[in-house]
Amino acid sequence: MGKGTRLNKELGLFDVFAISTGAMFSSGFFLLPGLASQYTGPSVFVAYLVAGILIIPAMFSIAEISTALPRSGGAYFFLDRSLGPLMGTIGGLGTYFALMFKTAFAIIGIGAYAAFFWDVPVKTIAIAATFMFMGLNLVGAKKTSGLQNIFVIFLLVVLGTFIVDGLYNIFFTDRVDLPAANTHFSPFFTQGFEGIIVTSGFVFVSYLGLTQIASVAEEIKNPERNIPLGMMLSLLVTGLVYVLGVFVMVSLIEPGEFANDLAPAATAVKQLFHWLPEGWGTYLMTGAAMAAFASTGNAGLLSTSRYPFAMSRDTLFPKGFSKVGKSGTPYPAILLTAGLIMLFIFLLSEEGIAKLASTFQLFIFMLINFSVIVFRKSKIQSYDPGYKSPLYPGMQIAGILISFVMIIYMGWMAILFSLAIVLVSVLWYHYYARMRVKREGAIFHWFALLGKYQYEDLEHEFMTILKEKGLRQGDPFDQTIINARISRVDQSVKKKNFEKVVEEISDVFATEMHVPAESLVKEFYATSPIEPALEIPGVSMLYARHEGVDHPSLHIVLCAQGVRKPVSKGAISRSDYIKVFFFLVNPAHETRQQLRMLSRLVDIVERDDFMEAMLKLQSHREIKEYLLHNERYLTVQLLPDTVQAEAIGKALKDVRYPSDVLVAMIERNGATFPPHGSTILQENDVLTIIGEPRSISQLFDRYIRMNKENEKKPLRNGNS
Repeated sequence: MGKGTRLNKELGLFDVFAISTGAMFSSGFFLLPGLASQYTGPSVFVAYLVAGILIIPAMFSIAEISTALPRSGGAYFFLDRSLGPLMGTIGGLGTYFALMFKTAFAIIGIGAYAAFFWDVPVKTIAIAATFMFMGLNLVGAKKTSGLQNIFVIFLLVVLGTFIVDGLYNIFFTDRVDLPAANTHFSPFFTQGFEGIIVTSGFVFVSYLGLTQIASVAEEIKNPERNIPLGMMLSLLVTGLVYVLGVFVMVSLIEPGEFANDLAPAATAVKQLFHWLPEGWGTYLMTGAAMAAFASTGNAGLLSTSRYPFAMSRDTLFPKGFSKVGKSGTPYPAILLTAGLIMLFIFLLSEEGIAKLASTFQLFIFMLINFSVIVFRKSKIQSYDPGYKSPLYPGMQIAGILISFVMIIYMGWMAILFSLAIVLVSVLWYHYYARMRVKREGAIFHWFALLGKYQYEDLEHEFMTILKEKGLRQGDPFDQTIINARISRVDQSVKKKNFEKVVEEISDVFATEMHVPAESLVKEFYATSPIEPALEIPGVSMLYARHEGVDHPSLHIVLCAQGVRKPVSKGAISRSDYIKVFFFLVNPAHETRQQLRMLSRLVDIVERDDFMEAMLKLQSHREIKEYLLHNERYLTVQLLPDTVQAEAIGKALKDVRYPSDVLVAMIERNGATFPPHGSTILQENDVLTIIGEPRSISQLFDRYIRMNKENEKKPLRNGNS
């Protein structure tokens, strides 16, 4: 993937929460509750609870795949890489149009509520709002999410106040009858069990924003933590607001009036907020409704525009839509999406959209739940989710059954709409995309009988994603580098060949780890689908796993003249001579940890100056520091007349360093060793310190920057 098609990682945990939550609070709270009550009566708030529970399997599945494959495109990318490009096209185009419909109607809501205050055309305001959101999205995802954060904070404050004030009036004052005596709650289930299921499907669209976060996964920092945690927090908060908020509406509004009310929250608030001047409660709720529709429209444009971007990157859509501008945003995809949304605003009405959008999304959720099963059964080693769905595969099977049953209850019109989207997507794939795409999905890795259709480049692509995600917390990469053996074969290169180097290093590992050298040699020579990702001219990465090994071990071999590598090992040409070898041995059960560590080594090797730097460095400390180089490490030399001189003569355990840093190596008189707490620090010792970036930055300011500032001070009393 070229640099011109990469998106910036700018979104943190609260951004994830805000995008997900903001995409849900619009029609779900301010429009649908009254309409939904027609199907089940006052138990409508229970239907919101049921819908929130029913989306949990899809949420867990999306969280797992998103942490394994944080790529733009959401459902499209998941289905393409699991079930193949045909299903990816169906999921991509279908979800793209469904989300655009939802976004368009949300933006129309802005115009509708604006008309309460000013005599303006509804669609004119909606078009103007679309232009504003388009401008924000073109500037950058972080600025888009910044506005989203403001919307969501304002929304939660207003809706939280509405719920607290409503519950207080219901249970602690005589202004509203208690539920047990309130005639609004009788009969509670007007249509029985079927009514609850139909209503749950009807309001299911209220939770769809929960899954939109998957389409911007590529732009999320630390996706393995922020995606699942953000989605869970969003579901918890949104579910509480829906259930308690709709309960308050049911308690305050007459059933007949409630069933036909298109603004039930504004109606209910008229009986609340007595502590505000008259009418202010309505204005406040109307403002919250506008913020809700705006947040849905803003988040909708952000996430929806990533579908044509991702599909274009995979040649399923015209190539120009994969371009990224200087601000790090896919501007052609944003312009296309905004233009189509404005077209829908002009042409479409709101009637029936909830059922239509919900039905197709239920179909997509069926496929996504199945995709988790496919990815796990495919045994693709580089499929490495940072979060795994609980109760697998029962959770996924339940999600498939739930979606199937709810689709049946949605009615024929909604089902036919979904089938029409599928038909259009199949035609697009058949006449446009099929001749441009050569890959197949992970499902062909699952079924051995279909092995001839396996797309081995999936392993390569997933390894690339692993490299971009980086190491996982707890991966002992730094410690492995610190403890690595380093050998040189420059002096005897004429007597060395590739096989001899492999045998000698295997013997070293065998002695150190008490494992058979022959089995290590066999593992080092074995090939796998990830080999293309490790083929770098002048470098050879050989890896093995073995029972009885309890920690990763690395041996680095340097040879300035190069060792000729045979064609039989990998696909490197005969003219290539290996100058840097990495031999990595891991415990047998740590397959994915080994892949992450190999990915990190690839990232280091791809530095512009790697080969020159590695062969020029002399001491083992310098080589290891070069490999460790990032914001998590610092080198300090204990020199007299410096700030760090205070540590000279002390035991390491008596020197005060931040709790989240570690003195990993000490170089003394040309020799390098890992210290322990009782090691006495000496003058001229070179300390390699690793730890959290914030603490490393503090130590840099203390030891490096402060010394430089002291050097600039004028001489006083004959002393520097």
